[in-house]
Amino acid sequence: MLAVYKRELKSYFQSMVGCVFVAFLVAFTGIYFMAYNMTAGYPYFSYTLSGSLIVFLVGIPLITMRSFSEERRNKTDQLLLTAPVGLGKIVAGKYLAMVTVIAIPNVIFCVFPLIIKSQGTAYFLADYLSIGVFFLLGCVYAAIGMFLSALTESQIIAYISTFGILLVLYLWDGILSMMPGSAVSGLVGVLILLTAVVFYIWRMTENPVIAGVIEGAGIIAALVLYFVKSELFENLLSRLLGRLALANVFTDITTNSIFDVTGIALYLSIIAVFAFLTVQAIQKRRWS
Repeated sequence: MLAVYKRELKSYFQSMVGCVFVAFLVAFTGIYFMAYNMTAGYPYFSYTLSGSLIVFLVGIPLITMRSFSEERRNKTDQLLLTAPVGLGKIVAGKYLAMVTVIAIPNVIFCVFPLIIKSQGTAYFLADYLSIGVFFLLGCVYAAIGMFLSALTESQIIAYISTFGILLVLYLWDGILSMMPGSAVSGLVGVLILLTAVVFYIWRMTENPVIAGVIEGAGIIAALVLYFVKSELFENLLSRLLGRLALANVFTDITTNSIFDVTGIALYLSIIAVFAFLTVQAIQKRRWS
């Protein structure tokens, strides 16, 4: 794993992708810092950092798009599939290299609250918590991008798909506000989500019997529950999918100074899930 980590981290800076990401994120945040904290005298760096979320939508796909798609395009993924190192360690090494690139600008950000303190009042707890959650959010986005990169050999497709999903997550609150709240729409939404999950299971196992049984059992259970207690399906989509507004954990700190421990647990869970899915996606190619 260490060898994979060193190779990947070195490649990020040899190809200038890492340098561009770090420089652009620090420069973009620095502009907000000068405008809000230095010129306007606003004491919270956390508020300034919230303006840099948009950079993740462009920068994170740039980091993740080549992680596995380049290996497939160059046919070097066969070396990974036959390597004596476990796939889990290979994925971990590549992911930790991405995390390191994301961590570099966040370490630089730790200096900004000190600059604010030298000019007057600073709120270190809120600022450093926001930097930590901002970093974790970047790690979540990187895990999603890494998984999408493992599904294709085209870096362009990996970039566009990652950017699209991150953009949807960024706008998730607005999307949920447009969803209907009736019980029927909740039932339809559950069936659509069930079908999406079953489709992924079928793609991974290539076993239509298992997929069909899960689909049928899920449909029957949803219909029975709907006819027995239909009020459970009212506003179900908003309640069920509301946690996917991942940036809210970060913005709760920047706007309300609220630190959500369950949100951190959600971040770590998503990272673990997408790392696992990445391993499974590569493992599927090994046996196919």
